[in-house]
Formats: sequence, C-alpha cells, structure tokens
Amino acid sequence: MNTKAVVLIVDDVSTNVQTLALLLKEEYDIKVATGGARALELASQDPIPDLILLDVQMPEINGYDVFKLLKEESITAKIPIIFITGKDAIEDEEYGLELGAVDYIAKPIRPSIVKARVKTHITLKQQHDQLIGMATHDQLTGLYNRHFLSDVLGKKVSESKRHNHALSVIIVDIDHFKNVNDTFGHLTGDIILKAVAKIMENSARKEDVAARFGGEEFIMVLDSCTAEDALVKAEKLRSEIEALHPEGILVTASFGVAQLQQDMQRYEDLLKNADTALYIAKEEGRNRVVLYEKKAL
Repeated sequence: MNTKAVVLIVDDVSTNVQTLALLLKEEYDIKVATGGARALELASQDPIPDLILLDVQMPEINGYDVFKLLKEESITAKIPIIFITGKDAIEDEEYGLELGAVDYIAKPIRPSIVKARVKTHITLKQQHDQLIGMATHDQLTGLYNRHFLSDVLGKKVSESKRHNHALSVIIVDIDHFKNVNDTFGHLTGDIILKAVAKIMENSARKEDVAARFGGEEFIMVLDSCTAEDALVKAEKLRSEIEALHPEGILVTASFGVAQLQQDMQRYEDLLKNADTALYIAKEEGRNRVVLYEKKAL
C-alpha cells in the first residue's frame, strides 16, 4: 500500500501554516505546529515526519533552537529540515545551512519553489531510507541483519548500563534445519525461515529488535526486559513456532535466554551467555527454552 510522505509545518503565524498546508496537502500528509514545543512533540510521534518546514522567528523557542533539539534525539535526528523564514540576509542563510538544514527558503514564499524543493527533499529522503533499509535488513526475511544487530546491540548495552535498566536477549535456532533442506529442498526451507521470522517480527515490541543472525538462527533483543520476562516471551515464541506447520511440516526451535549482567562491558559477552544456554537446550533434547545461569555451568 502506497502511503503519502509526512510533512510537518512549523510556524507561529496561523495564516502561514494554512498557506503551506493548502499548498502541499494534495501530495503529502500534513502535520502542523504553531510553536517550538509542539513541534518537538509532533516530530517524535508516529508517523515520524519525512520532512520539516521550520520557521525561524518564533516566540519561546526559535527555529534554530528547535532544530538543535531535534538533532539531539535519535528518533528525530535524521529528519531533513528546511528553514522557511523572513530572515533573508546571506549570513542568516549561511547559519541555517551550517547547522545542517537541507534548504533555506525566504518569505514571502513562492508556491512553485516551495513545492519543487519539498518534492526534491522528500525524494532524497525516500531514496536514502531505501538504501538504509537494504543495508540493514535481511533480504529473505525482512528482519534486521547481523550487521545492524551488532551496531544496535552495542548501543543498547551502553544505554542499559548508563540508565540501569534491564536488557535481555533470546537466541532462536530452528531444530534440525539441515534435515529440512535436505528432505524438502531449499525453497521450502526459505518458506519456513520466513514463517519463523514473521512470528519474531509480530512478537517484537516497538523498542525490541528482531534480527536474523545467520542461517537458521535468529536473535531478539528485549529492551527494559528482565530474564524472567524474556523467558515468558521465549516460551510463547517456542509454542507459536511449534504450532506453525508451514507447508505441513512440523517445525520446532531451541532457545537460549540471557540478561545483561552488571560486570559486562561488551555485547559479545551477553550473546555468548545466550549461546551457551542455547547449547544446553539442544543437549537436553531441543524444542525448549533455557536461561543462562552461572551456577549451571
């Protein structure tokens, strides 16, 4: 389904907002804010804007300060921003572009210029998002790939230790997957991988990361989640996978669960513990969930 790109218009003068909204509403979904504080709220709420048209001269928080605040937050840092303002001196435009704005449009606006520049930057944003998607997602399943997982997991470990909140991981390995490929063929194997991936994707919360780690192995990173809660999640996943029967084939999986410990500094140690628990699950007969515990080793 094709969805319109989202444009956030920010201006403290309502007539300016209305003019821009009327100009762009046929081609884009429009969000509007008449102040900096509201702009910051809307920019971080779904749907996240694909482009922001930002007035500079506003009371309370001016456009330059709004810009800086947006760039400090990970969820809004990548949104392209065009300054639209009556400040048309060369040094004003230079300052806006030096901050990192993608464009600078002086008032009074010329409709054809605004539409053309908005279209250009929306197109560039969509092309960039497509390239990022290809670089960070597994081609077969659509889940995040190993490269992205390594990057995000390192950040999540740092955030977990900094803010002292729980972080857990689940490693999932489809049981006897080589036998499936050998018996039914790789196309059927791909169908099974995609079916398991769909369960992983549907079970992930917004703050979680579900990834294909390689081959028949998947990982779910659970933010603000204790080992006990991760065990519940893993058991639910195990049950759903067992009930799948893709192509009429019984599929099961083994699970290793681990929580980040206070003495850990590297995400690799967290994955190693989960992998150790996964090994035990396989040794104990597969199709089961095992929590990593030091005393059991």
